[in-house]
Amino acid sequence: MTFKVLLIDDEPGALEGMQLWIDWPGIGFEVCGTGSNGIEGLQLIKELQPDLVVTDVNMPLMDGLEMIAAWQTEGSHNVRFVILSGYSDFEYAQKALRYGVNRYLLKPIIPEEALDELAEIHEELAQEKERQSLSQIASYEQIVSCIKDVLQGQAQDQAACSVLNHVSQARETWNFCLVQTEGAAFAELRSRAAALLYQEEAMYLIDLDMNRFGIVYGERCHAEARAADRLFQELVQLYAGQRVFMAAGEGGNTLLQIGHSYRTAKEAMMYKFYDTGYDRVLRYEQIAKRPLNYHYDQLQLAEGIIGAVSLLDQDAFREAVDSAARTFREIFVAPEIVRKIVIHIMWRIMEYLKETSDPETELLLEKYGLPGLSDSVLIMDDLLELLQAFGMDSIELLLREQSKQSQGIVQEINDYIREHYRERLTVKKLGEIFYMHPAYLGQLLLKRNGISFNELVHNLRIEEAVRLLEQSELKNSEIAEQVGYSHYGQFFKQFEIRMRMSPSEYKSSRF
Repeated sequence: MTFKVLLIDDEPGALEGMQLWIDWPGIGFEVCGTGSNGIEGLQLIKELQPDLVVTDVNMPLMDGLEMIAAWQTEGSHNVRFVILSGYSDFEYAQKALRYGVNRYLLKPIIPEEALDELAEIHEELAQEKERQSLSQIASYEQIVSCIKDVLQGQAQDQAACSVLNHVSQARETWNFCLVQTEGAAFAELRSRAAALLYQEEAMYLIDLDMNRFGIVYGERCHAEARAADRLFQELVQLYAGQRVFMAAGEGGNTLLQIGHSYRTAKEAMMYKFYDTGYDRVLRYEQIAKRPLNYHYDQLQLAEGIIGAVSLLDQDAFREAVDSAARTFREIFVAPEIVRKIVIHIMWRIMEYLKETSDPETELLLEKYGLPGLSDSVLIMDDLLELLQAFGMDSIELLLREQSKQSQGIVQEINDYIREHYRERLTVKKLGEIFYMHPAYLGQLLLKRNGISFNELVHNLRIEEAVRLLEQSELKNSEIAEQVGYSHYGQFFKQFEIRMRMSPSEYKSSRF
């Protein structure tokens, strides 16, 4: 433990000798400055705040004892003094004792004797520092305990009220900043915050639940630089790259009102969900007049997004999620409702995935695990980005799975179409028969056959119509009906498109 020492003597040689002959670092001291008289010494004590002052007695303008007496009367902090003098008479020593000086070194200084005296002073300073630290810790813990009782709404006895009122006088206003992190990072970040707070005045760290802690802080006036703002900026820098929510409440005049500050900080914390990043403290006054919307048609939105997944339409899914994000932000849907919607959608998508045989399914489910998502520290943009990524990856996997399954089933579908093309056959009916979504089935047939379902049916019907025109005496209208057309005009149109002539022209050309 190192302490600061200030040296004062009107003889430059004496000052130089004290710095050279005494191994100050070796006995735990750092020379923070030097002075040449009592007046200068008073100013240096005020500016440098040394722990120990070694001063000559006989100096111009103001001697050492006068300087000590002046500081004992007007000084703002405790300082130990050692006097140097060539006068060894009893009267002088008595006068020094009246000023609280109990160390006296004779000139010329003998380094060995001085070292022993100074080492004893260092030990006394170290013990005093330890006692002060223990006292400060005890006092700090008492204040924190009283603050916790206020936050929990417990009645304060006279002693607790006295403690809080006394502490409150140190600042004009008091406020509460709520800090929430993710479980894995909580212990480290809380420790780093505590280390910063330890160096600050009128600031207290309050442990809460659910990976949260609070910072109770006092401020003097709006005109001066706020220590709290500086501290919060340091915390933001420490948390760079981490998902951390920080929100400050509405300040009050005393710590007895800190419960209100805590409640408003929790309210502000909810709005952090709609912030654009994690790198700032959201303050209650920024959101006080912006109510959250708790009434929202969750089912309609969820079904729209799930529908895009069932259709395996990535573009539609992306647009549905983007549209939901815009709506949430426009009407300020309560964060817990947004989280419930996202979790519901992700569970529904997972149900689709569980029906597949792809080995990557388990990896995907593990990557986007839902446990803890309801209490996660995520702004809306990141939450919906997570949903977006999960949905797109899931559709990609489902497309691969259906592609594998479709290898053999396309032939079955084509065989079925060839057997039933004369009937009122539709893609929807085929989907019901083969348990496939009509849109996907239609895309699958187009990809495998090179033509659409409707084109395939028309081709088969006109092919059969050509055979009948060549081999039978049926009327054109009868042939049209027999191959599956309920309206002759439709048959005529499709025949002409494919054969470049009407049915009658074709029959005439054959005979």
